[in-house]
Amino acid sequence: MIIHILIFEGAEQESNMGKTIRARFSKGVIKPLEEVDVADGKEVFVTIIEVPTSSKEDAFERSAGGWKGTIDAEKLIKDIYSDRLISTRKTPKL
Repeated sequence: MIIHILIFEGAEQESNMGKTIRARFSKGVIKPLEEVDVADGKEVFVTIIEVPTSSKEDAFERSAGGWKGTIDAEKLIKDIYSDRLISTRKTPKL
């Protein structure tokens, strides 16, 4: 998941131009990954917008290595090909 952070200086976030930066959230702290032109100790508004990555991509990455060591791949392939030779369809009456 990608997180965009919008930073607004001052008391009214609607009245100021914001800046979008990349940042990393770790252990309750937001750390900018880019240079931010804000005075040290200055109070800012932070708006976090989550941009989800593709759900298919996430599912694919989560499943990587999930079957490792649980199945003999060669036996599985042989079983698939042998199962394809079995016909369960009845012969049609003409």
